[in-house]
This record gives sequence, structure tokens and C-alpha cells, in this order.
Amino acid sequence: MEPTEGVKHKAAVMEVLNAALQAADPYLAVLNALRSQHVTQSVTGKLYVVGAGKAGAAMGQAAYDFFGERISESVVLVKDEVGTLERSKVQKLQPSNQPSNVPTFERSNLRTLPAGHPIPDERGIEGTASILDIAGRAGEDDLVICLISGGGSALLTSPAEGFSLDDLQTTTQLLLRAGATINELNAVRKHLSQVSGGQLARRAYPARVVSLILSDVVGSPLDVIASGPTAPDPTTYKDALAVVEHYGLSKRVPVSVLDRLCKGAAGEVPETPKPGDSIFDKVSNWVVASNVVAVEAAASRAQALGFNTVIMSAYLEGEARVVGVVLASIAKEIVASGRPIQRPACVLFGGETTVRVTGSGTGGRNTELALGAAIALDGLGPDVMVASFATDGGDGNSPSAGAIADGTTIDRAKSLGLDARAALANNDSYTFWHSLGDAIMTGPTGTNVNDVMAIFVS
Repeated sequence: MEPTEGVKHKAAVMEVLNAALQAADPYLAVLNALRSQHVTQSVTGKLYVVGAGKAGAAMGQAAYDFFGERISESVVLVKDEVGTLERSKVQKLQPSNQPSNVPTFERSNLRTLPAGHPIPDERGIEGTASILDIAGRAGEDDLVICLISGGGSALLTSPAEGFSLDDLQTTTQLLLRAGATINELNAVRKHLSQVSGGQLARRAYPARVVSLILSDVVGSPLDVIASGPTAPDPTTYKDALAVVEHYGLSKRVPVSVLDRLCKGAAGEVPETPKPGDSIFDKVSNWVVASNVVAVEAAASRAQALGFNTVIMSAYLEGEARVVGVVLASIAKEIVASGRPIQRPACVLFGGETTVRVTGSGTGGRNTELALGAAIALDGLGPDVMVASFATDGGDGNSPSAGAIADGTTIDRAKSLGLDARAALANNDSYTFWHSLGDAIMTGPTGTNVNDVMAIFVS
């Protein structure tokens, strides 16, 4: 039997999204950067490799393949691998074909170690202590290669003096559930840490530091990616305190955390290193892959498949369910008037939305965005789609990467007894999409360059 137009259209959608994922391959990004830059030039001392992030395994493998036995010592912290997933009724993006799905490996001179994410744990503290020890022993003639990717904020964990890991975990959880942006979250975490906000660079001084960075932050600000361990920190204790107050958490965060932020705002605690500090004179920060690269690759593939294609923005932010409605409205405009682009159309976005958690369900920003879009697309048919997925393969507290909504989603859901609005109200978007068979599942991809969102009208 010949596939229906809707089925063929969905296969094309998956091909476009897959192109974005493949373009974010951290192994190739690091290897290409090392090949193109003379990073070891004028280095007469030891070579160290440290780092943290969801892409750490692949990035570490690339560093090992490039430097080999020249590495004197190394520790790279990575996120625990997601367990085996049931894949019988889901859309499947193909993860990177580089060796990035295995989170830990041992070499004679290179170690990657698992730690907790998004909530820090004791393993992160132990691994970070090892990284700080290596950085502290680096001398003026030595080179420290730092591999940084999204997730590093939680994995690199070294609570500042005066409060515990439990205090840090509680604060992180409260900010996440309140819907704080990554910039806001990291402004707080940098001021509760001994490693973030340029403090790893301060520990490594006077060694030369080269950071290879896989960006998971909109616009790729160096101080925000993984809380900027080797970048100057323009935020202050006053900024961090303002975030806590903005979300009404002053009476909910641990007393020790509020006390430190208040003392810092009053100038009683030393600040993180700022732009212009001499410790950054020998630091180079290079973004080797980002969301823009992924979105451009998706656009190239969409054009090759015959879609009229436009990249609308790589700076998309906002409340996930609301953004979903906005994307659906653009799809409706394409159907009605051919604006901003004629069908067959592919409109691409990159960025990262947020979710305000008020329910007890399972889901994340991408599945919630798709659910908001599905409700708005109701009745438009199978060839009008909105897709959204996280390039790291994990969406919120669910095992999915995202989902694909179309104009038939709500009718199909009703036939299965699924209530889209109830799922949205309970933040239970993953359960909805998994039951319907339209969740995007990758497992851990070994990369992380934000989210990719797309509108397709065939």
C-alpha cells in the first residue's frame, strides 16, 4: 500500500529535524576546532583536559583522539545516561553516529565521570573537586583544554562556603519549577559556586586556558553557557538576589542561600571575576557549535526536499504553551494567505522556551509547546504540522525529546479518550504524546544546542 500524503509529509519532517541533530555533532565540532586552531603552539609544559556537560563524552573522545598520550591528566563530567526506552509507538530521530551515547569511558590519561543533572549531586561535587585540583596545579607553561557544553552548570558543582549541596539542590529545583530562564538560573548558581562565573579560569591562572564550547543558550553568551566557568561574569549578587525576589522565592529558598546573596549584594562577599580581570589575559573561549548551526542545517535539508524555507529566528523564548499557539497562528496564516512564505512551507526557529509547573504530570517545554500548538491547529488536517524537540534528547522530566502536532491531533486524541486541555493543565504533555504515538524519541544524543522548532505546511 502506498503511504498517505500525511505519512510521507511526516517522514520529510523527521528528515529535516534529523539534519539539525546531525549538525550538532560535538565530536566533529571539537575535532574540527582542534585541527583548525594551533592550540598547542608555544606550550612547553603539561597538557590537561577538563570539562563538563551533556556533550562531554563525545567532546572528551575527540580531545583524546586528537591529543592521545600528550594529555597528562583529565576529568570530564557528564550526565547519567537515560535508560532503555520503549520505542514501539514513537517518532525516532537518529542520534549522532559518533561515540557519544556512552557517558563514561576510561583511558590511561582521560576520564569521563557521571554526575547528577539537572539537580546536582555528590558525584558532581567529587568530580568538580578533581577538576579544581587539576586546574590549581597547572603552571604558567601548561595548557588547560576546557570542554564545556550545556548541563555543565549542574554537573560542575562546588557549593560556596556556608551552605550545602541540599541547599543548592533545593534552590535549583525552586527556580526550575518557577519557570526561571537559563540566564536567570545561572546568575543565581554562579554566586553560589566556587567554580562557575569565571572561577575555574581564576583557579587555573597563570596557565593558558582554551575552552571549546558547545552552546545551549540563545545567542551563545559565554558567561551563561554552563554558567561560564572560564568566562568573565557580568552578573552580580544584586542580580542573583533580584531573580529570587522576582519569582517570589525569598521565603522559600534555604536561609543560607538568601543570607549569602544578601551579604554579597551588600559587598560583604567577594564577587565573581569580572570583564577586564587580568586572569582572562591567557584565556580563549571558542564556541564550536550552536543552535544556529543546527537550524541552518535543518533549513538546508528542507530546501533540498522541496520546501520553501525560511529561518524566522534563532532567539525564540517565552512560555512554551503560548509559543506553541504563536507557531500555530503562523501556520494558519500560511494556509490562508501564503504569508510569510508560500506552501509547501517550512518555517524554522531555534531557542529555548520555559514551563511554569503547576501540575504533577510528566513533560517538558517541547512537548508542552507542541500540545499548545495542537489545540490551536485543530481541524487543519494532517499536512499542517508544528514540531519541537530538544537536541539533547531529554525534554523536562520526560524521556522524550519533543513531539509533532498536526491538524488531526485533537480528533485522534479524542478517539483514544485523551484530553489535551487536561494534559496541558496538569503539565502532563509527555503522557499525551506518548499515548498518541507522536512523541519524538532519541534517547541521549550526546549533544546539546538548545531546541529546534518548525512549522510545516505541505
